[in-house]
Amino acid sequence: MSRPLGLPVVRSSAFVFANAHDYAEVLGGQVAGYAYSRIDNPTATTFAMAVAALEAPGLADVGAEPFASGMAAVSATLLGHLMADDEVIGPANCYGGTWSLFTRWLPRWGIRPLLVDLTDLAAVQAAVTPSTRMIYAETIANPTLSVPDLAALAEIAHRAQSRLVVDSTFATPVICRPLEHGADVVLHSATKFLGGHADATGGVVVGRREHLGPVRDARIDLGGCLAPDEAFLLHRGLETLALRVRQQSATAAVLAAKLAGHPAVARVRYPGLPSHPQHGIASWLFRDGLFGSLITMDIRGGREAAMAFCDGLRAVRIASSLGSVHSKVSHAASTTHRQLDDAALAAAGIAPGQVRLSVGVEDPEDLLADLRQALDVT
Repeated sequence: MSRPLGLPVVRSSAFVFANAHDYAEVLGGQVAGYAYSRIDNPTATTFAMAVAALEAPGLADVGAEPFASGMAAVSATLLGHLMADDEVIGPANCYGGTWSLFTRWLPRWGIRPLLVDLTDLAAVQAAVTPSTRMIYAETIANPTLSVPDLAALAEIAHRAQSRLVVDSTFATPVICRPLEHGADVVLHSATKFLGGHADATGGVVVGRREHLGPVRDARIDLGGCLAPDEAFLLHRGLETLALRVRQQSATAAVLAAKLAGHPAVARVRYPGLPSHPQHGIASWLFRDGLFGSLITMDIRGGREAAMAFCDGLRAVRIASSLGSVHSKVSHAASTTHRQLDDAALAAAGIAPGQVRLSVGVEDPEDLLADLRQALDVT
């Protein structure tokens, strides 16, 4: 018997039943099946479970939920697990959209966020109270690229009868599997590395099923469902994920080392450099000597110099998002972290001249030449 090699795309919002009893049992969750694509869709489910297989090989009772975007995944995870008067400890230097959710939206629902430096375990422990219900971390922080000790955070969270949730978008399961280090839930903006081609938007949450129930309920009720065509494209990206991430990481390591000494660069942040504050943690936390494909540079001269550097690039594109086959650059304070005021930017360690470079799969020498020529005239 033959079967399709590619993932079938089920472009149907509704599913037909032989009788009313079967419909009621599937919709009520008594029997596995599909009734309505806002709840479950075969293509979206297959994508999500493929990510679960990458994140949790060998772990039992692990499931996954697909989402329309990374922020839909973040929102459903927070709202599914937190309620009024709960506290959540998060990173002061997180992604701008996550920071906005923490500081703008959670307080409206009576949830108290405490944003601290998660690499300072004493500060994290000091922030824990009887109301703490979650510690939320990023495997590699956006855009400062700090790397928290996930195992230590998990220990702090579990001692407090709390959960550790990790956004591992920058690492992917090729580099780090947070569930193996004690995390309860791991999530991704699948738009980035998992899809890998800048042509689909999505998110995914993976964890033990006991922790996924509230996330699933939030996804269904709030409506952040993943469309089947997007799920197909994201699933296709998984087939080359390891190849892309390994090449991108190898190129980024070379570029980071060579850019560190340029006179126009005040600082290069890359977990693979010995100068990185958490290089030691990253070395044992990350797999196969890979440190990711994101490089952050502080350009001398501040915001205007950083923007001039971006404008001077030719092979590297000025574009939103990251993690695709294309190399991209963005000025952090005016784009990905535009929600932060000057005080919040300073607290997050984001300098006025900071740019984030997402390394693609282009020829390393071509990328280095482009970066150097733009820096030379900055």
